[in-house]
Amino acid sequence: MARGDKSAYTEKQKRMAEHIEEGYEQRGVPEKAAEARAWATVNKTTGGGKKSGSGRGKPVNRAPAKKGGVKGGRAAAKRPAAARKASAKKAAATRKRTASKRTASKRTAPKRAASQRTATKRSTAAKKGARRSR
Repeated sequence: MARGDKSAYTEKQKRMAEHIEEGYEQRGVPEKAAEARAWATVNKTTGGGKKSGSGRGKPVNRAPAKKGGVKGGRAAAKRPAAARKASAKKAAATRKRTASKRTASKRTAPKRAASQRTATKRSTAAKKGARRSR
């Protein structure tokens, strides 16, 4: 466990630290360093231990968690232009493919609904006709 007593932290804060730590470890940060960073992030985000009377009800600051996205963006910018272009082409092809699937399903849905309505009308009319003939 990281330095200091963690009894003042809520269960949610402890879970948050655990998840952040796992993320750091997946990226190759040593276990102790990952734990220290995780608790630093939790402290920065939530303002430290929440179980004591002081500091209750403070809003959560998500900025420290979003810092990694900025760093990732810088790393992506350093990639070769050919690699970035290939990724962009692949993403565009995926968007095009999924968009065509969506429009195709939208076109067939109203026709199906209309045919179901007419079938229902026919069946109710047939039932009424059967009742009259009795």
